[in-house]
Amino acid sequence: MKIAVIGAGAIGGFVGAKLALAGEDVTFIVRGANLEAIARNGFKLIAHDGAEEVARSVKATDRYDEAGPQDIVILAMKAHQVEAVANDVPRLFGPDTVVVTMQNGIPFWYFHKHGGALEGSPVRSVDPDGRVAAKIPAERVIGCVVYPASELLAPGVVRHIEGDRFPVGELDGSSSERVNRVSACLSGAGFKAPVLDDIRSEIWLKLWGNLTFNPISSLSHATLVDICQFPPSRELATSMMQEAQAVAGKLGIEFRVSLEKRIAGAEKVGKHKTSMLQDVEAGRAPEIDALVGAVVELARLTDTPTPHIDTVHSLVKLLARSMADQRGHVRLRELASVG
Repeated sequence: MKIAVIGAGAIGGFVGAKLALAGEDVTFIVRGANLEAIARNGFKLIAHDGAEEVARSVKATDRYDEAGPQDIVILAMKAHQVEAVANDVPRLFGPDTVVVTMQNGIPFWYFHKHGGALEGSPVRSVDPDGRVAAKIPAERVIGCVVYPASELLAPGVVRHIEGDRFPVGELDGSSSERVNRVSACLSGAGFKAPVLDDIRSEIWLKLWGNLTFNPISSLSHATLVDICQFPPSRELATSMMQEAQAVAGKLGIEFRVSLEKRIAGAEKVGKHKTSMLQDVEAGRAPEIDALVGAVVELARLTDTPTPHIDTVHSLVKLLARSMADQRGHVRLRELASVG
């Protein structure tokens, strides 16, 4: 199949390279150093055991018209970066093109075919003026939850750390021919991509940890195990997760694992810096709105009090604004020894 991957970062590069190595016709829509590196050398994938493969058949371009209509378009950037490409994405559409959204957090399409009183409601935190929803119709969307971890080592070079699950699902829960086609395509590349009849519950399960540990870590500069083993921060994480569970419950979501088991899973990861902490240390805009702001928005829509989430959200938004105003980053540095 013809597959366009918009973005060639840690996840987009990993997915695109694996699909190309499996024989799919992959085009990366990229710019700058990534474009030059991929066009010149293909895409190098370093497996978690150190084995290296190069997908030399991939194409790379910064011109959507050059890529042409695709069977599948994979949005592989962070949620706050989608609006910047929304106007151009339709240039990749043919009559039956589907869009696979690989963003963390609450997606712009969340209430499409949701049912109930909030059916069709926009999610302003991730799509403030409705531009994304207007340009990327939810009717084309296949939901996806990203579980693997990988890192972009250099332009056109990704190292896979762990994980291979990309569950997918239609927004109405149906088992359509097209969602099964997407699942088969991802499975053929070596991923576990089951078709779920409730993709929103899976989104919440991943978000449950992200909305909690990402902002706490970015504010405290602590790793997952440190947050979980320090009683005050563990208590804060628990309170935030309880509030999120209340919001999700009002939207018909049931979590298939317990809160304590979810925290234990984060603790087991160990001395891992969350993506938001990595962004803060590198001076990149942290991914706040889809992970935390959208939960605050949904809490207001459902009349659910979320005092702990609200407080942490305000603090991390202020941190992001301070970083942007001063064009700086925040990182702990070891003090020089005295004497």
